[in-house]
Amino acid sequence: MDMRMGRWIRLAAVMLAVFAAGAFAADEDYLKAKPADLQWWQDARFGLFVHWGPVSLKGTEISWSRGGNRKDYPDPSGKIPVEEYDNLYKQFNPTKFDARKWVEIAKSAGMKYLVFTTKHHDGFCEFDSKLTDYKITNSPFKRDIVAEIAKACHAGGLRLGFYYSPADWHHPDYRTANHPRYIEYLHGQLRELCTNYGKVDIIWFDSLSGDPKLWDSPTMFKFIRELQPHILINPRAGLPGDFDTPEQEVGKFQNTRPWESCITIGDQWAYRPNDNVKSMQQCVQTLVRCACGDGNLLFNVGPMPTGEIEPRQVERLKEMGQWLRKHGKTIYGTRGGPFILGSRGGSTYSGDTVYLHILDWPEDALSLPPIGAKIVSFRSLTGGKAEVKQTASGIEVSLPEKDRDPIDTIIALKLDGPASKIEPVRSSLSLTSGKKATASNVYQKSGDFGPSKAVDDDFTTRWATDSGVQAAWLEVDLGSATTFDRALISEAIDRVQEFELQCREGEEWKTFARGTTIGNKLNLKFEPVTARFVRLNILKATDGPTISELQLAKS
Repeated sequence: MDMRMGRWIRLAAVMLAVFAAGAFAADEDYLKAKPADLQWWQDARFGLFVHWGPVSLKGTEISWSRGGNRKDYPDPSGKIPVEEYDNLYKQFNPTKFDARKWVEIAKSAGMKYLVFTTKHHDGFCEFDSKLTDYKITNSPFKRDIVAEIAKACHAGGLRLGFYYSPADWHHPDYRTANHPRYIEYLHGQLRELCTNYGKVDIIWFDSLSGDPKLWDSPTMFKFIRELQPHILINPRAGLPGDFDTPEQEVGKFQNTRPWESCITIGDQWAYRPNDNVKSMQQCVQTLVRCACGDGNLLFNVGPMPTGEIEPRQVERLKEMGQWLRKHGKTIYGTRGGPFILGSRGGSTYSGDTVYLHILDWPEDALSLPPIGAKIVSFRSLTGGKAEVKQTASGIEVSLPEKDRDPIDTIIALKLDGPASKIEPVRSSLSLTSGKKATASNVYQKSGDFGPSKAVDDDFTTRWATDSGVQAAWLEVDLGSATTFDRALISEAIDRVQEFELQCREGEEWKTFARGTTIGNKLNLKFEPVTARFVRLNILKATDGPTISELQLAKS
């Protein structure tokens, strides 16, 4: 057969498949998992994400450090030349890799599932695919890493997930006139992953395009669910899938559709020597915020070139596991709500018990809105004697300052009925929450980083400025003259070196507080100020400043 004719026949077949798949009703079984299959995942709350490959030899970011034309991304800024990057696998020999140890580490952290990068955008396959030579079994290591991870997870009782990038900057047919041939390759590899490694619980796509036609996603979803009937699929292949995947931020409270935040334990997805490692407080509070928002945390590590997970990261994960052994009942098997506390924490519930997770206390007591249920008993699970007063106008929770846990104070409230019947209620002490905000500069004029993101009572969003900006201001209109004597400022990235807080009197701005660095959370107290317009004036920053929250309050 003429090769050109063969390509056209394959192209026609793919297009017909896409058209036919598009004709299916939105509620076709293959488009979404059954509720029973989602239950284990929502109960689990915590999983391990692993980004790893030959690029660990360089200590740079996986895929994104590869130079050359990316075909679907306009910025070819990778620092490693293509010829060098694509041949790193010839030196890759992680002789200390032990999948059983990885599983043991995950379990010691209290994690219930593991998602491994079988193929990232760079196209390198960590499994013995019969469709390419660019794979781990052609490296000096020669072993099928995915097979060993699957075996270890199955033996260790850890649920198994496969990350797979539909994008492939290495494949010669990807995003070319021969793209239909690439779709054949893509589907063929997914069939291998869903056939050769036993039960697979999650397929975690990471597409750079939201167009399902680019991957023929309806056909792909259908055969994946035929091969693995109980599998969960994320939304990054152009179809909604089974859960949302906010990246490098805690998702907002959402109890109408499952979600999972994927977040790195350091700054980089893949291994980087001397990478920062999040503190114990940051790690636990990230998990708690996810659970309180009714979501999961997929926490990422980047193993070293040897195949070992870096000891600093292992130690942090073990610390999280120790915390969960004490307080896991307030996380596992719970749902988020009903109290949404914004920057101060949140709550989870199970049956008739609500678990308040208080991450940041007011000076005296925490005030909560009223709920349509009676609190019949209460106790602090982290020490000390709590006091809870319930009236028709709300609930007041107090605990001596010496008994407040620096990571998470947990107070259990037992109700006279199921907590699931209570509608979620929002509580915020911030006077800036939801107020109109303006700024001198916004990163690429994007609404995703606008000034409103710094006054939404959500530490996972942020106002950001353009790179190179070293001075900027954020202004809030409180709506009317308001009295306050406290401020909380949170910086998403440590860049601010000098700032002042100002209020407007007529046409003049008057400074009432000054400071240097801000960091993750800076609490300021000052003499009472009454004003309508307030400005955070950043006088000096190392680069474009970015602020998660500017909150004002009255003691």
